[in-house]
Amino acid sequence: MVFHSPFEYSYLWLPLIGFIVGMLASMIGGGGGFFFPPLLIMLFKVPAQIAVATSLAATIPICIIGAAGHYRLGNLDWRTGLTLGLAGIFGALAGATVTGWLSPDQLKRSFGAYSFILGLLVIFRKSESIKKSAANKGSMIKRLFNRIPKGSFYGFAGGVITGTFGTSGTAPVLAGLFAIKMPVKLIAGTSLMIIFINTISGLAGHLVLGVVDLTLVWFLTSGTVVGAVMGPLLTSGLKPARNEGAIRKIFAFIMIGFGIIMILS
Repeated sequence: MVFHSPFEYSYLWLPLIGFIVGMLASMIGGGGGFFFPPLLIMLFKVPAQIAVATSLAATIPICIIGAAGHYRLGNLDWRTGLTLGLAGIFGALAGATVTGWLSPDQLKRSFGAYSFILGLLVIFRKSESIKKSAANKGSMIKRLFNRIPKGSFYGFAGGVITGTFGTSGTAPVLAGLFAIKMPVKLIAGTSLMIIFINTISGLAGHLVLGVVDLTLVWFLTSGTVVGAVMGPLLTSGLKPARNEGAIRKIFAFIMIGFGIIMILS
């Protein structure tokens, strides 16, 4: 179900919020869906059910434009993205079932602890040199089959988070890409592709139970589109191959931050 809410002057802040979230999300490989619901609920007094469904709709342009921008720059591995994304579809369906087993507070705190632990693991995991990784590369088929079991698990976990909380499941997706030792250069674009698939699946599920406020979507996406275009360009300028260790730590601290917020909120 979709509808248009009456215009309010406070909505004029939404394009700026969308721009900032869209730019940062497309830079780190997140959809931004984690930020929209709390902002809509706390700042604009949007009912939670509407905020979650509207957030997923507003996240889609970030994923599409961000992933396309990274693909043009050669920063996207579509095979890995498809593998994790397909697993995420099943995860999103499973997530809807999980919500009936645990209370929202239990689910939120469980995810927070999971994200926090993953962030710590990424920080303390020793980075491997690019040369060593290149020397150990096998055939494409061998690398693909080595990645499928581990990558599918994290893709499924990302889908579960999307279906359960109505967010993009960024933390497990990023953790999964790190776990399969994907080069940092490819993480942001590949993550956006996976999150796009998860978001579409999650939105389909939430449309059955929730509603999408198109007025909020239009205002948000007017900013997210511009931000999502700029994100991949800024990422390219950072030369991720030279700053792999620092970027990994940034991703890790983002996951830890997600975890702390989810546990304490």
